[in-house]
Amino acid sequence: MSEENAIRVGFFIGIFAVAAICELLVPRRRLTTSKTARWVSNLCINFLNPIFVNLIFPVLAIGMAVKAQEGGWGLLNNIEINSWQAIIISVVALDFVIYIQHVLFHSVPTLWRLHMVHHSDLDIDVTTGLRFHPIEIVISLAIKIAAVVVIGPHVMAVLIFEIVLNASSMFNHGNLRLPLGLDRILRLIVVTPDMHRVHHSVVIRETNSNFGFNLPWWDRLFGTYKDQPSAGHLGMNIGLAQFRDSKKLTFIWMLLLPFVGDPGRQSINRH
Repeated sequence: MSEENAIRVGFFIGIFAVAAICELLVPRRRLTTSKTARWVSNLCINFLNPIFVNLIFPVLAIGMAVKAQEGGWGLLNNIEINSWQAIIISVVALDFVIYIQHVLFHSVPTLWRLHMVHHSDLDIDVTTGLRFHPIEIVISLAIKIAAVVVIGPHVMAVLIFEIVLNASSMFNHGNLRLPLGLDRILRLIVVTPDMHRVHHSVVIRETNSNFGFNLPWWDRLFGTYKDQPSAGHLGMNIGLAQFRDSKKLTFIWMLLLPFVGDPGRQSINRH
């Protein structure tokens, strides 16, 4: 295992464990379906994704950042700034790309079919942040690699961003009860579980809000921010209206869903 992968896996295991324990100690909502069944399915698809990616991409985002730096590709490799400035600008720029990508996955019908896998979970917890169809992961990585070529980010910034993106996805999908005062402060600088949970509501106007993963600023800036779900966090329904059968929350079903599932009316282009 390369040093990069060892660092990423180490952070993944540590953050997942902390989030899972916190969910047990201070849960925000009562789960409505079998936690065991959901975790098996969500973790299986998560473990499949790296295998799928490595079969397709000879170079991942960090490797492309190294090549971009060596070849002088991208904006930041052609302007005079110090390393810390390059790292900060790179992380913020990459986060903006992920925001735009997320909006696209809600806007383009074919991409929405893939993204339905993530939204079809009937509960939301740390494993929901890992529940993405392999083809969506491949497209997401292709977008990220293209962004690296254009931006020319600092290599360390890409590693930091990959770790933070993975960590924030587990954190903001967590079934965690934060004090409301702390949540109000935190969501000024980071996407909190209460903020992102709105995005997983069955109410379409709430599904199409709060697209940020790390930084909450883009939603506020582009008018996609929604403070709270209309039914409240304890009363809201999670998931998609067209997928309510908990018996279909299986690994195989998730792989097939983009090709056989009903896309519903959640796609932004239908409103």
